[in-house]
Amino acid sequence: MAPFRVVHYVNQFFAGVGGEEKAGTAPTAREGPVGPGLALDKALGDAGQVVGTIYCGDNYISENSEKASEEVVELISQLKPDIVVAGPAFGSGRYGLACGQVCAAVKETLKIPVLTGVHKDAPAAEMYKGKVLMASTRETAAGMGDAITVMAALAIKLVNKDELGPAMEEGYLPTGRRENRFSDKTAAERAVEMLLRKLRGEDPRTEWPLPKYEQVPPATALKDAGKATIAIVTEGGIVLRGNPEKLESGWATKWLKFDIAEESAMSGEKYQSIHGGFDTTAASAEPNRMVPLDAARELEGEGAIGKLHDYVISTTGNMGPISSFKKFGEEIAAELTAAGVQGVILTAT
Repeated sequence: MAPFRVVHYVNQFFAGVGGEEKAGTAPTAREGPVGPGLALDKALGDAGQVVGTIYCGDNYISENSEKASEEVVELISQLKPDIVVAGPAFGSGRYGLACGQVCAAVKETLKIPVLTGVHKDAPAAEMYKGKVLMASTRETAAGMGDAITVMAALAIKLVNKDELGPAMEEGYLPTGRRENRFSDKTAAERAVEMLLRKLRGEDPRTEWPLPKYEQVPPATALKDAGKATIAIVTEGGIVLRGNPEKLESGWATKWLKFDIAEESAMSGEKYQSIHGGFDTTAASAEPNRMVPLDAARELEGEGAIGKLHDYVISTTGNMGPISSFKKFGEEIAAELTAAGVQGVILTAT
């Protein structure tokens, strides 16, 4: 039997084209495997063959979502694959979302199996859960070898239409889909085995994993706000008119800052909200509703606060994994602390 045909999708970096300076590269096709595709081709053995590689810049696909998807799918269709494998993207934000986007578009348009690989805390893991099969990978490319081995095994099963076992056994991220299966052990026996594994310091491997939420202790109150430097931070998607920095309306991959040192209020002619989770008409017409710079300047003038920080910090809190927002919070906190900020007015939708 001839090996099944695999088309591999990667970004500009893994294609060997370049780094951020090439992130605007349009979708391009190459014959055969490239970069990690070489390892994938080898791991597939006689079962499959990487017949072509499609690569695209991370910025290009994120800024031209619909157009880029159509272009990538068209290039893929010309190679007549039996399956499309994207990545692995590990913990990457833009690259992981691009892999998920390509796989979802191929699955919908070409009706063939698709597979990618990401870390469990990557933005793509939450966004494409249940839509695209995703191999579980480490957070960085240091786990490339293990990721390729798992992805090759999953690809073979998908093409052969073999039934996949539980996510923990097969090495893919849970999809949210559950099946009832008979076990030769009672629930009591399985519970005791899980307890013993936990006592031995091993992974207890629960049959029903629950989400884990971190407890964040509240900060202590400011002793004297009249002498403190205060910053305004918002998750309301406030951007410059036209959104030149391309902040996403949902599943944000970044945060922005705007110099307001010479401004007494947020102008509707200069700022707008691009948040995708509410009607932004009022916030865009009067941005002070979202970022109360006008009121903060009054408090500054009255001496109620010592000084207003020279920058407003903004991101979009519409959907996205907790891990991404935790990362944003740590980065923003580090910057504000370095700038001598003692307190924050945080506005939310």
